[in-house]
Amino acid sequence: MGLDDLKPFDPNEKVIEFMLEADNKTANRLVDLTVTGFADETSRESPAPGGGSISAYMGALAASLGTMVANLSSHKPGWDESWNEFSVWADKGQALKVELLHLVDEDTDAFNRIMAAFGMPKKTEEDKAARTAAIQDATLYATQVPMRTMKASFKAFEICRAMVETGNPNSVTDAGVGALAARAAVIGAGMNVKINASSLTDREVAEKLIAEANELVAKANAEEAAITAMVEEKIK
Repeated sequence: MGLDDLKPFDPNEKVIEFMLEADNKTANRLVDLTVTGFADETSRESPAPGGGSISAYMGALAASLGTMVANLSSHKPGWDESWNEFSVWADKGQALKVELLHLVDEDTDAFNRIMAAFGMPKKTEEDKAARTAAIQDATLYATQVPMRTMKASFKAFEICRAMVETGNPNSVTDAGVGALAARAAVIGAGMNVKINASSLTDREVAEKLIAEANELVAKANAEEAAITAMVEEKIK
């Protein structure tokens, strides 16, 4: 095909292409891969899925471990009176797991939005202005998504702590590992918040997001340390 056969860039057609790509991503979600497939996909020479999606998945695993202990505790012989209490914790954990699994793919989609914005035309001043605005919008979204991951992952501490304190003692280390996974998820997502916020031109918004991320990281460190100490005490 020669240069004369190439047609000019049509934004409307590109939007349609992006929509089709989004549909394809829905049909091929990261969370639908096997464990091996997800690890293989992450290891490939492509920037996504990356740390943000992995952080969300670690948060989902934290919620899953807390939920597992709640389910095991609710069916422990002789603990019939506590069945409802543990069922409530299990329901909370399941809902949190679903939210975080959604964020696994949403984080990668947010990165793809940035790449799509950078691919917009920049021949005219109008093109450049539209491209700059799109990049900033996409970057803000890519900062907000890991912030949501941080907040959701932090909620897993409540479940894991409760399971360490009152759950089946035979599964106390599972709840402890859940706390470790929650901490990693919060810190990892926080790194993504901060690196993306650094590219925002609205510095007031950026600094608020960074401050909120730092606060959540500090709280996550404290929660994990407290829960780990309780676990270590129980397994002496």
